[in-house]
Amino acid sequence: MGTKLLDLTSAEEASGRLGISRASLYAYVSRGLIRSFASPHDPRQRLYSLDDVTALEERKARFRRPAAAAATALDWGLPVLETSITQIKDGHLFYRERDAIGLAETAILEDTALLLIGGLDRAAFQAPSRLVGDLAGGLPGPAFGPYGFVAQAIRLLSAPAPMESRAAEVATILRLVAAAGSGADPGTEPIHQHLASAWKAPRAADAIRRALVLSADHELSASAFAVRVTASTGASLRNAVIAGLAALSGPHHGGMIERVRAFLEAPRAAEAPGFRHRLYPDGDPRAPALLERIPLLASDATTLRAVESMTGDKPSLDAALVMTERAYGLPAGASFALFAIGRTAGWLAHAIEQRSQATLIRPRARYVLAEENRP
Repeated sequence: MGTKLLDLTSAEEASGRLGISRASLYAYVSRGLIRSFASPHDPRQRLYSLDDVTALEERKARFRRPAAAAATALDWGLPVLETSITQIKDGHLFYRERDAIGLAETAILEDTALLLIGGLDRAAFQAPSRLVGDLAGGLPGPAFGPYGFVAQAIRLLSAPAPMESRAAEVATILRLVAAAGSGADPGTEPIHQHLASAWKAPRAADAIRRALVLSADHELSASAFAVRVTASTGASLRNAVIAGLAALSGPHHGGMIERVRAFLEAPRAAEAPGFRHRLYPDGDPRAPALLERIPLLASDATTLRAVESMTGDKPSLDAALVMTERAYGLPAGASFALFAIGRTAGWLAHAIEQRSQATLIRPRARYVLAEENRP
């Protein structure tokens, strides 16, 4: 995880090994394919990750062989579908051409959902909620963490659903997922205020609002892809969101939050999960947009400085969400709930966009003989 000089190379060598121009090298950096760092000897000079250059060399070699290229296309590979929802470009995150960091200054999750989806009437979020009446036995208590929260949200989303307009259906699904983390019906109250009240943390209301907006979407993440595959079959919006929740719970996606929590409770020099993001070579912009406005625990502030000093790595949204939870004394696991509730807005947008395309996502597999059966 270190950034020792021996692991870095010059622009001349990097572009030469890849057979590309300097301009193309800088484009690879902006797309997060190659990390760059200031030279310890001359801050004006940039050096480039040798590991990233080598990985790109190997990928270029594979892509000269079509079968190998197809086999690796889904592993942080080339774009596999078109979308008008979210773009990550030059270290910035955009929701429908709106800078997400700027949007998070004032927007609430409901307005962000309307922006991402497009074409919906905001009145749906102002209409009275019927969640308790529609759920047999009422709402259960809140649940937290990747497993508890996801199980709770799936249970609520799996209840019989009334016929609703598209806008009302979107509002209901967002409220159901929020209810999994609060144990209560949000009604017409903005979701961030509802969560702050349910978690008895009124001072955290604005940080919760900001966290929800910053979590709303992130292009074609693993969970968004799961949502789109499910929606492409014609499945309901509720079932598409359930697919997203299941994918989010994994330790290499939203479940990373629990690894971050364990690290912050007992920092270890050899591991710092939740720092560095492959799509943001200069740092995940969502993290400072959240961290710069919260009263960080002294221990977390110290960890931030230590990790960046030792490795050059900056926190991702995962780390920022856990530090927000800790700063305000939110229930343990509330950071995952924030991630999932916010990301539901993006999942709904992806599901609706995918269904409008009326195409089934069905890639082909390349059969290979199992290792144990090879001669």
